[in-house]
Amino acid sequence: MVNLAPEKLVIAISSRALFDLDAEHLVFEKQGLEAYASYQIEHEDKPLERGQAFTLAKKLLALNETLEAPLGVEIVLLSRNSADTGLRIFNSIEHYNLPITRAAFCGGESPWRYIQAFGCHLFLSSEPDAVRKALENNVAAATLVSKPVTESDDAVIRFAFDGDAVLFSDEAEKCYKAEGLEAFTKSEREQRNQPLTGGPFKSFLSALHLLQKSLPEESPLIRTALVSVRSAPAHERVIRTLRAWDVRLDESIFIGGLPTVECLTSCNTDVFFDDQETHFHLSSYHVATGHVPHGVANEPYTRLYRSL
Repeated sequence: MVNLAPEKLVIAISSRALFDLDAEHLVFEKQGLEAYASYQIEHEDKPLERGQAFTLAKKLLALNETLEAPLGVEIVLLSRNSADTGLRIFNSIEHYNLPITRAAFCGGESPWRYIQAFGCHLFLSSEPDAVRKALENNVAAATLVSKPVTESDDAVIRFAFDGDAVLFSDEAEKCYKAEGLEAFTKSEREQRNQPLTGGPFKSFLSALHLLQKSLPEESPLIRTALVSVRSAPAHERVIRTLRAWDVRLDESIFIGGLPTVECLTSCNTDVFFDDQETHFHLSSYHVATGHVPHGVANEPYTRLYRSL
């Protein structure tokens, strides 16, 4: 990945994640491309409603009011629309006063291939196939699956991450699924001094950590949390891994198999990244949630996708 502005945190967001385009997509599915194009042009002066990633994008861009150049946050818009039908999207960006200036309109094709060209650290989309492609190309990515779209007056941005198969590789999770809890606990205790291999979100967490260090300590505007189903003694390897990476997490919550929802709402999470369907479906009704289709828990989907 070539980062054109290494001092910046660059996040790619699809147009259907930034704005609510469900009604427009229904026109496309039922009436075809020509009807969709006509609909978008006819309504191009009508702002789109906010989508699942809107609040997060707005809060991230607001960090630029505190950060001193060349540090900053940039949002890049990626869309299957053509530039012609995408004019409504840019009009909506202007309506909401979002400082987004870079975009790729791909005329019906998936825009994931431009993620690395823009030097993006993270890709948020509503399309699972595009997210899997991004992950295969070593870019942190998630499919937004949350139900509510909520506004927040809190300037602090709170990221929450699952551990295994998200921040870390799925090596420990494979042991648990293959051999059970007792073997997993024994293995983690024996390897407590051996750092876990990084997962798909390691690089994004590192970039986020560098940005955190540039913000005023007295009023931290970014907070990060690990919300892991692990419990003691399996927690020790996680702590030692983060120490070896020289990355700080503000909060580490080891829930030992309990539901994650209560913890996520307790820390006012803005977005939660998880690999497991049973976890993210529950949380998606309460906080913005991104599914990370990576690791052993997603192997049936991965095998199906690769066979297409």
